[in-house]
Amino acid sequence: MRTQVLVLAAAAALGCAAADLRFHPAQGGAFHFDTGVLKGTLRNEGRSTGLLPVTHVPTGTVMARSMGLFGIYRVFSDGRRYGNGMWSFPSEAELAGDGAVSVRWPPAEDRPFRMQAVYRWAGPATLDISISVRPEQDLHGFEAFLAAYLGEQFTNSAVLAKGGRLLAADRESGAWQMFPRGPEAVSLIRDGRWKLPPNPVDWVVRPEFEFPAAVRRDPASGLAAVVLAPARDCFAIATPQEGDSHYSLYFSLFGRDVTKGETARARARLVVLSSPDEEQVRKLYRGYMRGTM
Repeated sequence: MRTQVLVLAAAAALGCAAADLRFHPAQGGAFHFDTGVLKGTLRNEGRSTGLLPVTHVPTGTVMARSMGLFGIYRVFSDGRRYGNGMWSFPSEAELAGDGAVSVRWPPAEDRPFRMQAVYRWAGPATLDISISVRPEQDLHGFEAFLAAYLGEQFTNSAVLAKGGRLLAADRESGAWQMFPRGPEAVSLIRDGRWKLPPNPVDWVVRPEFEFPAAVRRDPASGLAAVVLAPARDCFAIATPQEGDSHYSLYFSLFGRDVTKGETARARARLVVLSSPDEEQVRKLYRGYMRGTM
């Protein structure tokens, strides 16, 4: 609640009218939004990508590129990778009465689960996603890899590591870096799922995170995207090294067995703000967690 009050106050200070925290239907199965701080499109041309394009209204900064913000990318279980990402599978979308958008992927012969993602604005600069999966058979070591591809100004990323500091994804530490929740997460990361084609990735395992919180920022302006998730829902945070042209952050969600007929859920939040430090990130996280209890 405090986080939402702060971003609403910031929107007012920027001269915004009452924030429009709703998605609106558009042609081709897309949904537009303009919160006064962020504007753009979800499901551009009806595709199962995240938010793309996205512009930061006060500065005109391009916030998203490639496959956008909060698209569900790779999905794994039982030694399998399902397609090239959930954005490659057909899906349906529906606008809820409160302005949220629900995206649904039905099960298929090569995909033995039903998945849903609900996108909802919690404030003018705060986006929530809730992902659920309901399998038609037991899924072992299930993972949904949530992706955020920022604009090219957002060259620097850091993860809130144990010890309380934002630990940079520096070049010296390797091209592709993953910060785990603990030893059980490392076992999942190294169980062979990331060796599967196409585009296998050799992750360098970095220190454990304090809780799931990561920042990707534009070092010139200080504008930043902060991604958060409940610790029970996220078992690793991934990022390429500083300056890499993906300009991305990824959250590994679920990371557990899901039994046939069970509905499992995971959540994450995206907040856009200027020059956050460690203490601001902690405050954002505490506010988010109060709302997920």
